[in-house]
Amino acid sequence: MNILFWLIVSVLVFIAFLFILPPFWRRQIIADADLDQENVIIAQYRLAELKEGRQSGALSEADFAEQLADLELALSDDLDIKQSKQAVNNQGRWIIYLVLLVVPLLATSLYFIVGNYPAVSHSAEMSVDPDRLKLAEINKMVTRLAEKMQSTPEDAQGWLMLGKSYRALEQYPKAVEALANAYRLLGENPEVMLLYADALANTNDKNLIGRPSELIAKALILEPDNMEALWLGGMAKAQSGEDQAAYDTWKKLLGLLPPESEAQQQIQGLLDQLIAENPQVVVDEKSKKPVTTFGVEVKVDVELGSELMSFAKHDDTVFIYAQALTGPKMPLAISRKKVADLPLTVILNDSMAMMPNMKLSNFPKVKLLARISTSGNAMPQVGDLIGSIDSVDLTDKGLHKIVINGSVK
Repeated sequence: MNILFWLIVSVLVFIAFLFILPPFWRRQIIADADLDQENVIIAQYRLAELKEGRQSGALSEADFAEQLADLELALSDDLDIKQSKQAVNNQGRWIIYLVLLVVPLLATSLYFIVGNYPAVSHSAEMSVDPDRLKLAEINKMVTRLAEKMQSTPEDAQGWLMLGKSYRALEQYPKAVEALANAYRLLGENPEVMLLYADALANTNDKNLIGRPSELIAKALILEPDNMEALWLGGMAKAQSGEDQAAYDTWKKLLGLLPPESEAQQQIQGLLDQLIAENPQVVVDEKSKKPVTTFGVEVKVDVELGSELMSFAKHDDTVFIYAQALTGPKMPLAISRKKVADLPLTVILNDSMAMMPNMKLSNFPKVKLLARISTSGNAMPQVGDLIGSIDSVDLTDKGLHKIVINGSVK
């Protein structure tokens, strides 16, 4: 038996007795001699008053005799009442001993007959796993949210929340479906694109090549310093065999992480591993930092035409990029700035490519464009302000000037 259990039971029984027994225990505590003396003193005071009344003439002899008889009778009655009470109190004490003996014996007997002692111990039946309980509650909430989304398919934030929930539960196929809907409704949103890319990769043995890589590249265009995008971007480059690009991407991430943090040490380990596995990765031997040798590059000067200045806000996004003269319109290199930065000069190079096989060095000539987007969307929208140079030879190392003086039709 558990000693602690019986100790608790004993304390509870003792507390119960404190409520039950005192009414039985209370009785007259005045000693017989003290009570007799008190009655005699009272009678003496009353007798003195009667005598004084007779002497002063207030009481006749007949009245005096009558009240004296009443006084003697009252004193006699008081003594009889005291003795009766004392007898009753003495007779009621047996109830106390009965309660002290019977209640514990009866309670213990009933407990052994109908009780369940193992329930007091830390048995498997009574123990509850908080993590399992929490997981069950989360699953119920996610199920309810999924049911709700069937009736509200245009709720973008609902799809995003559902996708995050499925991703946290590692139900990646369901996360892909939910995040695909969020991406459809929210468009070029870096957070959504990165979640979508990660879910896609996890459904394919963590492979980021292909659609995930495209989503990550778009996110990096919109937010070049997004640490999650840099992490996934470096991983995608490493998986595709582009060790130099992976090194450059992770090196940038390394500089954004808190010094001496665990994450920074992890990234440094990956960089060291890349260098060990591929000695051709270009690293400055003195500082051990990557040398910015991107091969082909083009210098672009961008300014906003004076006639359009009133149509652009300082926080509107400016996309500066190069396209192939023929074929897909995907940018070969792209830089993202703000209207407040204009006029400005940027250098486009292979490190700014969105796809490994679609970069500046693969083409002899390109088209240069600068577009102001009020929505921040990487895809051109009607009404965006734009300027371009139709053909630039990449062997020309001069400065190419773009004036934004038109709009997307």
